[in-house]
Amino acid sequence: MKRISLTQHLIEQQRLHNKIPSELRLLIEVVGRACKSISHAVGKGALGEVLGTAGSENVQGEVQKKLDVISNEILLEANEWGGHLAAMASEEMETIHRIPNRYPLGEYLLMFDPLDGSSNIDVNVSIGTIFSVLKAPEGMSEPSEKDFMQPGTQQVAAGYAVYGPQTVLVLTTGDGVHCFTLDREMGAWVLTQKDIQIPADTKEFAINASNQRHWFPPVKRYVDEMLAGATGPLGKDFNMRWIASMVADVHRILNRGGIFMYPADAREPGKPGKLRLMYEANPMAFIVEQAGGAATDGQQRILDIQPEKLHQRVAVFLGSKNEVERVTSYHKE
Repeated sequence: MKRISLTQHLIEQQRLHNKIPSELRLLIEVVGRACKSISHAVGKGALGEVLGTAGSENVQGEVQKKLDVISNEILLEANEWGGHLAAMASEEMETIHRIPNRYPLGEYLLMFDPLDGSSNIDVNVSIGTIFSVLKAPEGMSEPSEKDFMQPGTQQVAAGYAVYGPQTVLVLTTGDGVHCFTLDREMGAWVLTQKDIQIPADTKEFAINASNQRHWFPPVKRYVDEMLAGATGPLGKDFNMRWIASMVADVHRILNRGGIFMYPADAREPGKPGKLRLMYEANPMAFIVEQAGGAATDGQQRILDIQPEKLHQRVAVFLGSKNEVERVTSYHKE
């Protein structure tokens, strides 16, 4: 089998669809390189003295792990100097990161969750990086937070890396979803899956069931129906899977179907959810839709939500189309 590298794939996609100009290709390659570095740091674990907390908190008030901070730095440093970016935003930083003025200003905006699934870092369970790329607005001279306030439909690329038994990079530029596996000996991303499709029907769901007592009625009803099995209203037995790394849960769904749910709940009724719209929900929704799945906040398509702030939170229901549509219809009733 002929091995196709990430670069070759991007160039061929550009020839086919004319959607990946050289600046965007460079950006994706640089993010891919940064993910290799993060994979290396994650793989060292205790040997690299990268486990444990960093003794600091991020903008959300969450305790940062050493690897959160290291991953954030790797992504910032890798992407600053290439000339393809105007600014970056990270889940770990309060406001946007402008490109230092000694470097040329590019036409893209990059957003990322440098290390998703932090609670799994110290116990050697799969974690990952999520990223999203927007085009800077026309005529923008000095980037501001306002320039990032674009709905997910405006994304020109999105992807995630999973640091698991294999390190993989999953990517979309709006023409299907493709997966690359890191050849660790060669240090190269190799195309291993093309045009991934999520089955429309499923018998698997992922949700943190320990919050059941706080769920709102539509979620309670839906999960109760799934747990009722073959004799219940849905007429089939479901399995539950919950890894608590969004990247790992979504990667499983991409490969064999399923529905991932992170609903809002009654603990903080004013909060629309826990996951971040810009760094987690939008890129994952873009990928899932490109693979034939669906993604909503229970009421509307996630990609249609107009962001109002950089660290906006949102409820998430994504994965196999028919089940996402079912739970969304329960919310609308």
